[in-house]
Amino acid sequence: MTQQHDLATRLARAKFRAWHRGTREADYMIGGFFDRYSATWSETELAWFEDLLDEDDVDVMAWALRTQDVPEKFAGPQLVALQKLDFVTI
Repeated sequence: MTQQHDLATRLARAKFRAWHRGTREADYMIGGFFDRYSATWSETELAWFEDLLDEDDVDVMAWALRTQDVPEKFAGPQLVALQKLDFVTI
């Protein structure tokens, strides 16, 4: 399997997981974030997102809505982008 094929497989898996979280709100927030930014992600950014997908939806949503402190491992430009994303226009 080539590295490009592996990346495409990981992106497809991440997209499915992002859009099938269990609640409509989380699907729109996390899936919408994936749709908006994933086309430009590097290996490192994809790995960050895959780690984020392992977290509980209520925590991810609280970090995005700034109602809970963001853990150090997720702090950075991608989380800032998630916090700024306008979910109404997605």
